[in-house]
Amino acid sequence: MLVPMVSTRSPIPSIDRLLRAPQAAVLLERFGRDATLAAFRAEAAAARAALRAGARAPGEAALIDAAADRLARESAPCLRRVINLTGTVLHTNLGRAPLPEEAIAAAAEAMRHPTTLEFDLATGRRGERDDHLRGLLCALTGAEDATVVNNNAAAVLLVLNTLAKGREVPVSRGELIEIGGSFRMPEIMARAGCRLVEVGTTNRTHARDYREAIGPRTALLMRVHQANFAISGFTARVPDRELAAIAKAAGLPFVVDLGAGALLDLARFGLPPEPTPADALAAGADLVTFSGDKLLGGPQAGLVVGRAELVRRLNRNPLKRALRLDKGRIAALEAVLRLHRAPDRLVARLPALALLARPEASIRAAAERLAAGLAPALGPGWRIAVEPCRSQIGSGALPVERLPSLAVTVAGRRPDLLAARLRALPVPVLGRVADGRLWLDCRCLTEADEAVLAGILPACSGQAI
Repeated sequence: MLVPMVSTRSPIPSIDRLLRAPQAAVLLERFGRDATLAAFRAEAAAARAALRAGARAPGEAALIDAAADRLARESAPCLRRVINLTGTVLHTNLGRAPLPEEAIAAAAEAMRHPTTLEFDLATGRRGERDDHLRGLLCALTGAEDATVVNNNAAAVLLVLNTLAKGREVPVSRGELIEIGGSFRMPEIMARAGCRLVEVGTTNRTHARDYREAIGPRTALLMRVHQANFAISGFTARVPDRELAAIAKAAGLPFVVDLGAGALLDLARFGLPPEPTPADALAAGADLVTFSGDKLLGGPQAGLVVGRAELVRRLNRNPLKRALRLDKGRIAALEAVLRLHRAPDRLVARLPALALLARPEASIRAAAERLAAGLAPALGPGWRIAVEPCRSQIGSGALPVERLPSLAVTVAGRRPDLLAARLRALPVPVLGRVADGRLWLDCRCLTEADEAVLAGILPACSGQAI
């Protein structure tokens, strides 16, 4: 009896065959042999598993297409541009302040070439990287000296570790803030090596509370700006000038953590007032810390300005080297600080300020254009309207203040699924769902964003939600 022969040939094309296929040449050229080979092997393994589960074997072209999709996904950048229609201008999770073109160009130039980061051209010897920023910061704040690290939390950490390690720091209970990512001021103080002494109560702290807390182990007095919350009602707070006098009488430094760090009086731009480093120094602060990427409108950085003797001590701390800025951010920050030397032109040149001070008529026009573009893209079944709303400044700046704005609202069906669909676009569009509607706040909708939306919104057309 003849025994039937069983074919041992796999219905899945071999890896060698896939590599020799004409369509593979494009992948090899774009992604390289190693990555392409790994993708072919992964897709072949997935096809064999599917075959065992009863699926049909894919052909050569299908496997190569699947590998191409895999390679495209794996090579796509993880950090992606988004269109911010959330209603929060300085959004921590979206990178805070957008940089002006001058800062972008300066950073690109610094990263492209060798620079004078720590080189003194006059002497031919080693220089100091803070020298590129010190003069500008002193001129803009009235400080004797300045230093810069990688964010404001780092600035606070450096100050406390330098001036208060192993000693006590009294802070009002109403100022023991928690910032983004669950980082709390008491924890930062503990990491700095100092001991927190809580004074006063959550809502009321008096001058006597500070005086009674000062002892032989007290290193400094500290004021922490209530940057991301507000306490109202039956409250009491010691003014900076009085707190500075208490510190001076005790022979202690007075440190102010401002957080948001507006360099100029925002009221001149029609915005709610925010304390400035110059205000704090004028009131008697010895050191002031603040952020570079919030109301300052620059890159992520922590800035410290104040008495020269104290700044020199900060710079001698080995921790300063671990927290220092790279040349790209120094170049960008220098460019932004130079823009602040001409405050009358700042709205036109600083994107963060332009968005915060944007006229209502401009926001309305952008909202009406977006609404007109959404209607054909989404199709029937959705109710689209332009409605008033209030934008949030964000990133621990003016926490209770809201700016009048206009939003495109979309109601009907499942607005949460529509929000997810917009996030899945080639350039994700971020809004917020509230009151059964999707809200797309148009304060941050720029002309560049509108041009992108015109190209990607049709991708929503006809998709079931």
